[in-house]
Amino acid sequence: YSHTLQTSEPNEFDIMLVMPVARLQLDESDDTGAYYYLTFKRNPKEKHLLEFLDEDGKLSAFKMLQALREIIKREVKHIKHAEVTVKRKKAGSPAITLEIKHSTTEISVDIILTLEVQQSWPPSTQDGLKIEQWLGTKVRRDFRNKSIYLVAKQNKEEKVLRGNTWRLSFSHIEKAMINNHGQSKTCCESDGPKCCRKACLKLLKYLLERLKMEHTKELEKICSYHVKTAFFHSCAMWPNDTDWHLGDLDHCFQKYLSYFLDCLRKSELPHFFIPKYNLLSQQDKASSNFLSRKINNQLNNRFPIFQE
Repeated sequence: YSHTLQTSEPNEFDIMLVMPVARLQLDESDDTGAYYYLTFKRNPKEKHLLEFLDEDGKLSAFKMLQALREIIKREVKHIKHAEVTVKRKKAGSPAITLEIKHSTTEISVDIILTLEVQQSWPPSTQDGLKIEQWLGTKVRRDFRNKSIYLVAKQNKEEKVLRGNTWRLSFSHIEKAMINNHGQSKTCCESDGPKCCRKACLKLLKYLLERLKMEHTKELEKICSYHVKTAFFHSCAMWPNDTDWHLGDLDHCFQKYLSYFLDCLRKSELPHFFIPKYNLLSQQDKASSNFLSRKINNQLNNRFPIFQE
């Protein structure tokens, strides 16, 4: 699926290229609980994937991405109606990026290699997804029964960049939570009550996007996923639809924002699905402090950035 949350004309898209795999063995590659080495159990159904194992028998994200790159490069040559190029690989980026030019428009599309494994979620997720009060126990159970997604992602913390780690991805669940975000089933439906949850998320995303444009270097460690994670925590902390009344947008936005500022101040933002994984590690403290100053500045001056 593809999604974009840019408030202006969208020109960047993510597409997950999903490959189903029957069963894999997941071994944590570090203590985040998010990054894994993948190996096959005996006699895998996926004989075609055996060529992508490294010397230790681990499934190599690097080898698979290389092969996928070649296929895509070969295929885009046949596209008639637009000029499509495969961008040079960015170090550590899991995506294969296409630049598409068509008459006056230019967009970039990130293709993200994703494995879909139908087995239960690993132990690091056990205490995550605290949505019982917000969306209910049944919804949580249904979510946790969905497949695991793993994306080819280099772990920055790894001393040796071998390219054989994979990171858990919950974007399919995140999308479902954003789309069905109400405690009441009819929240924001045409005939149901309206809330401002999505508006709050969009505002903070936009704020970060604008600040990142102005201060690219200082804020390179902070991304929209931080904002999204803080959003889910806020939804869980204020679970009622009445906590997000459409008429109280400014008040709700302030609440969500001050929670986010609190996370920045403490350098603590637990991954929503993997509670022990802190998305704002101490190494990124400079970025956190910088962003915190910039946001407070906006806050105290009634958000000039939204007036522009």
